[in-house]
Amino acid sequence: MSFAALRASLHRAAAPAPAAFRRSAVRSSVRRYSTEPPTPTPAPKSSTALYAGLGAAALGGVAFWVFTSQGDSAKTIAKSGIQGAKAAAKFTPTKEDYIKIYNKVAEVMDEAADKDYDDGSYGPIFLRLGWHSSGTFDKESGTGGSNYATMRFAPESQHGANNGLHVARELMEEIHKEFPWVSYGDLWTLGAVTAIQEMGGPHVPWRPGRIDGVAAQATPDGRLPDGAKGADHLRAVFGRMGFDDREIVALSGGHAVGRCHRDRSGWDGPWTFSPATVSNSFFKLLFDETWVWKKWDGPRQLEDKGTRSLMMLPTDYVLVQDKSFKKWARAYADDEELFFKDFAGVCVKLFENGVPAHQWVTSEPWIMPTTEEQKEAKSS
Repeated sequence: MSFAALRASLHRAAAPAPAAFRRSAVRSSVRRYSTEPPTPTPAPKSSTALYAGLGAAALGGVAFWVFTSQGDSAKTIAKSGIQGAKAAAKFTPTKEDYIKIYNKVAEVMDEAADKDYDDGSYGPIFLRLGWHSSGTFDKESGTGGSNYATMRFAPESQHGANNGLHVARELMEEIHKEFPWVSYGDLWTLGAVTAIQEMGGPHVPWRPGRIDGVAAQATPDGRLPDGAKGADHLRAVFGRMGFDDREIVALSGGHAVGRCHRDRSGWDGPWTFSPATVSNSFFKLLFDETWVWKKWDGPRQLEDKGTRSLMMLPTDYVLVQDKSFKKWARAYADDEELFFKDFAGVCVKLFENGVPAHQWVTSEPWIMPTTEEQKEAKSS
């Protein structure tokens, strides 16, 4: 049994409601899209040769961008690199092509178990990459967000909030070599969706259409949350992205997975006892455990009084101190299905913020089937 299958079975054993039932509300509302993707031109049964050829064709796209770089940057970027190569080759990826990427990401996720990385999954750091590359959006200026994947460039890649994400970017770069036609923004956000779903979370509707930008479009430091601060800071940072209190709390539930590292953020430890499983345990633990300030030489963080093995950041603990935040934290602690529904919706908003509507390949997002669902479909 694969690590992913074992993890999913353990999560199902712990939660009375089956995953299929929990996901039904999200799936039923978005399973259809009103316009089919454009029909691709006839091609060989295997796309391997075409994918390989796109790498060489990309050189022509890059040359086009350099030649026309005096014009409007957004228009020229759309014709640069691999995007230009796709247009030249008349290659239109279908949903099935993106499912292949999904499956590759899921495969790489579980390689962490063999490499003794963290808790046996790259899922949490793939989710963090998609989150941080999208969380730079500014609704007033329209800059930032997932569209240009500017974390590929310094100084954004070196911002303190992005410490350690080189691990995820390097793994994604290997996947990109296999699928050179996909934009980095699409790859990173699809990677985050894969991580959420394969770690037992809800279906997160997703669609392609992001384009790759240039270093000049990298965002300034300070747009991502600082875990050492309080409620006013959270509202300022997330408000800049267009999120309200309910959405702020729902997004915070992503701390059900992953852990902090002393050599990256300065903080240390996991938030939950199952850091490779998406659940509402982050909220349950906030209310069920007694949290005390950790006595150590690192930055301020809390630890559970019982086992002293879990941690919470000041921005986590404020969710049970602020009256408005606490209302939603309690709701999610009591109802995992509600949390999954809201978490999926706010992730869609996060990953799509800042992407012009005309860039989307399809008018409505797709539901990407999990690897287990694909197996079940083949066997039925």
